[in-house]
Amino acid sequence: MSQSTRSIAALLGGLLLALSLPGCSLLPAEDGELQPPLVKPAQENYRTAAAKKGTITKELGGNGNFVSVSTEAAQYTGQGGRIDKIAVSAGDRVHKGDVVAQLTLDGMDLQLKEQELALERAKYAYKNTPKEDADARRIASLQMEIEELKYNRLKAQFDSKIITAAIDGQVTFAESLTEGDPVEPYQTLVVISDPTKLRLALSIDPGTDLSKVDVGTGAEVTVDKQTYQAKVVQTPGSAPVTLNKELVDKNARTLYLDVEGLPEDVEIGSLADVRIITQQRDDVIVIPKNGLRTFMGRSFVRVLEEGSRLREVDVEAGITGSTEVEIVKGLEEGAVVVLQ
Repeated sequence: MSQSTRSIAALLGGLLLALSLPGCSLLPAEDGELQPPLVKPAQENYRTAAAKKGTITKELGGNGNFVSVSTEAAQYTGQGGRIDKIAVSAGDRVHKGDVVAQLTLDGMDLQLKEQELALERAKYAYKNTPKEDADARRIASLQMEIEELKYNRLKAQFDSKIITAAIDGQVTFAESLTEGDPVEPYQTLVVISDPTKLRLALSIDPGTDLSKVDVGTGAEVTVDKQTYQAKVVQTPGSAPVTLNKELVDKNARTLYLDVEGLPEDVEIGSLADVRIITQQRDDVIVIPKNGLRTFMGRSFVRVLEEGSRLREVDVEAGITGSTEVEIVKGLEEGAVVVLQ
């Protein structure tokens, strides 16, 4: 065997020996299981506000519109009928005596003229009856009275079908009726309002607390960015007694205010912003409303301390305004309150 052949054989033998030994391998050793990298917990961000000293107010307000103090309803007072025409529209200016609506006359104008003629004939007959004929004059007098009663009743029926304005003013309501539509007795066809005497009407939601609002309560009214002083002149509790159900319902949900120094261009229907302060306290602890929490009758706030530690603090709340709430007890000025 040559020298080179012996060298190769020795190398192969050594390789086989190495492979036969336990724990030996030509393959690289596998790495151990990798551990997940450490993740730093995210820092939670809180919306906060500092408790501060300030003034807290409770307000009542909204958008109101100007209405007339003096209004007159043009009604049909007869017994049934049908509309001929509504002669005006909302916004029209009218004078006392102007025709605003008319019902169908159904020949009543001719009947009235005929009865007027009958009355004149009765008057003429009475006038020409000899004074010495007492019986004839008594009969003529009775006939004249009968014809006059007939005329007056017919004239009243005729007049009830011609609806006229009782005052100078502006039409603020006109019934939507077309020719031939039925009209009930005492149905309001047109409402006329005096535009020279105005007050502000503010509608309020049912259940609104009006315990701090009374006749004479002051208010601020803004018209076209100009602010005026005003005072309440009628509340639901001070509204006059009336049998008109529609008016009762309206008064039950409306505050009326007199406004001082209104410009001449303010008219019926003009809008205004109303602000009535019902409660106010100065130099008190206040926080945003969404910083106060309640649960099962408990009122509390969450206070952020040392930048990251949360602590719940029981508090006593006072006046609640539109954006802030008064804290009467339990919180000091400067405390950092976590908002909801």
